Amino acid sequence: MQCRDFALRKETPPPRRIQHGLKVVVFGDPQPKSTVDVGYYERDIIESVMHDSAVAMDHGLPSFYFRGGAGDVGLSLGDIVNDDLSLYPAMTAATTRLGVPWLHVAGNHDLDFDAARDEDSLRTFRRYFGPDTYAWEEDEATFIVLDDVVYRPGQKPAYVGGLREAQFAFLAAYLPTLPKDRLLVVSAHIPFFDAARGGAPETFRAADRARLFGLLGEFPHVLLLSAHSHTQRHVLHGAADGWHGAKPLHEYNVGAACGAYWSGSQDAAGIPDATMADGTPNGYATLLVRAGGQYALAWHPARDINDTQIALHAPKVLRQGAYPAFAVYANVFMGRDDTRVEYRIDAGDWKPMAKVLQPDPRLLAENVADDAAVTLRGYDRSPEAEPSQHLWRGALPTGLASGEHAIEVRAFDPWRGEQRAKTQYRLEHRPSEPTQP
Repeated sequence: MQCRDFALRKETPPPRRIQHGLKVVVFGDPQPKSTVDVGYYERDIIESVMHDSAVAMDHGLPSFYFRGGAGDVGLSLGDIVNDDLSLYPAMTAATTRLGVPWLHVAGNHDLDFDAARDEDSLRTFRRYFGPDTYAWEEDEATFIVLDDVVYRPGQKPAYVGGLREAQFAFLAAYLPTLPKDRLLVVSAHIPFFDAARGGAPETFRAADRARLFGLLGEFPHVLLLSAHSHTQRHVLHGAADGWHGAKPLHEYNVGAACGAYWSGSQDAAGIPDATMADGTPNGYATLLVRAGGQYALAWHPARDINDTQIALHAPKVLRQGAYPAFAVYANVFMGRDDTRVEYRIDAGDWKPMAKVLQPDPRLLAENVADDAAVTLRGYDRSPEAEPSQHLWRGALPTGLASGEHAIEVRAFDPWRGEQRAKTQYRLEHRPSEPTQP
């Protein structure tokens, strides 16, 4: 192939982008294991993005605040497929329908498992998507994509989160050339926080994290994006993690496009429920970046015309006068440790809800239904519910009049403002039990 010289021309952003900012569509773990799953990805995720964009345009609204929208650039945070690398062309064809530049991060399920060493483990990925570590520059932000899956063939575990000397050399040479008045987005697959439990080996090498954070420390506007967990959470890194910036370093661990690996019972369209183990519905995220390093994030459940942000669970009926031991639970999908969540009954006074670290009862109910079923309710059952990082609880009063009572919950999202959800419960009067002899 002969190289040719060609001219570069600075792109002028459209008026919409100048007014509202750079919009990035973010997918965590699409992870199809078959062509059937690729079909789910296209109908559930890609067509959701396309539909959401059309709805916003029809109303003349900045789509970020109401729906997802096709955006200006897209980003997939690894596990483009689930070990079957022959699915790359089909995934590319589906994603290309969105018509925007797309950046791909390598995941642990994108590896060539026949590779004898880490350096050769992404040969197929590079052939389809290009380099695994690179930078992409926009007027509003710089994106750094890092392969942070260190493959260790023959060892257990077979990979660990971390970086390599060549990547540190790239960062050390490139970062000093960047302006500090715009957002720096560092994207990888394995989370930068350590998710190990009960004495298990570290999931991201602490020395690499400290070294990376040292290189990023001079930048006032940094956002970390990761995936891999098939749950969703926000982490604020501080000195204990090796971060010594002027303010905590925000990492958004993005939920999976495939949710819980395209599992769960199917709906009328034949698409699996795919709710994740923390109760978050599968879907995609959007990142809106404005001048000066300012950004906003949102999560969009797939094919949800209401763009639901809070899922509620409450008992249908309680005995009037019973001890108030039962509660309404609010899963605030974008909730953080400092999120303010409140509830009220029958339009009364707002009261704070308590943040709890326990499984979402909605998913526990699915687990029970799967256990009780005599045949499989889907190709794979829903995941076993695990403690959610964004669940709140409010005890339901039982001393009110018998009959229906309205429950209203509100959460204050730092980017989208007040979000609300409603449900109800009934108090049933029962005569006193007879005294036992």
